[in-house]
Amino acid sequence: MDWLAEFWTSLTLGRILIGVGVFLVSLLVNAVIVGIVIVTIPANYFSSHYQQDFLPNSSWLARWGISIMKNIAGAILLILGIAMLIGPGQGILSILSGLIMLDIPGKRPIEARIIKRPAILAAANNLRSRYNKEPLEMD
Repeated sequence: MDWLAEFWTSLTLGRILIGVGVFLVSLLVNAVIVGIVIVTIPANYFSSHYQQDFLPNSSWLARWGISIMKNIAGAILLILGIAMLIGPGQGILSILSGLIMLDIPGKRPIEARIIKRPAILAAANNLRSRYNKEPLEMD
């Protein structure tokens, strides 16, 4: 308990404002990334007959580089989404967006379980309709 009392007394208004600022900036960046991912995925992404062909006419160096950046961004979104389950924010949509970006085996059933929730599917389709995109197709 002594460390908690010491921590509490060491807090100043400047440190609190910096913490709140970092939180708000990360929340805004995450919301933008989630929106981009949900809007840009194909409507049949969650369908069982979806075939992914990642940058088919690009060089292997471009495919690998973009794939590595995509996986790093997905991991960051996944971690932020888990953190937002505890705090404020769109945790489940962030986790879903992070999973979509990651290249890991067995992710499709997890993604399907998340997106099939009525509230999540409605939120994703509502966001897609704002940008004149087709609703997501589910099996």
